[in-house]
Amino acid sequence: MEKNPWQTLSSRQVYDNPWIAVREDQVLTPAGQPGIYGVVHYKHRALGVIPIDEEGHTYLVGQYRYPLQAYSWEIPEGGGKLDRDPLSEIQRELAEETGLIARRWRLLLRMHLSNSVSDEEALLYLAWDLRRGTPHPEGTEQLRLWRLPLHEAIERLHAGQFTDSLTVAGLLYVETLLHRKALTLPPT
Repeated sequence: MEKNPWQTLSSRQVYDNPWIAVREDQVLTPAGQPGIYGVVHYKHRALGVIPIDEEGHTYLVGQYRYPLQAYSWEIPEGGGKLDRDPLSEIQRELAEETGLIARRWRLLLRMHLSNSVSDEEALLYLAWDLRRGTPHPEGTEQLRLWRLPLHEAIERLHAGQFTDSLTVAGLLYVETLLHRKALTLPPT
């Protein structure tokens, strides 16, 4: 364990809403110089899933992302409440966004999305043994669903067509598992 080289002199909340809180800390830097540090606290956990059907296809969700002012294709993802089971939360998100219900799940990885300014944690899952149902997106979502072969999604990722961090990390991780033969398609 490394000792924290930062010293917090004071801290004040500068913004708060149901999803994030932002605080500004007065600090002494590791060099001993005074400074400020802004920290974004996320009130939800980022969750994503790569669903794979019996034919080796995956499902992406398309939607307009307001902060980017651009359309984005992504794996099904959303925010899960910190006090709830993350697997239950991503199962809910998958059903809402795609109508899919998976009977089998595997946690792929845990990561921090931007640890220089936020505490946001993300969990990525693999889901298979799928049943199809009807999507029920939230009122803030206008979603399109795209079913494509997993290998094509990975090719499109390498061509730079996806930029969402959960999508990039998840597809690269699954590609690594396939390369190492630690995953077969369709998963059994």
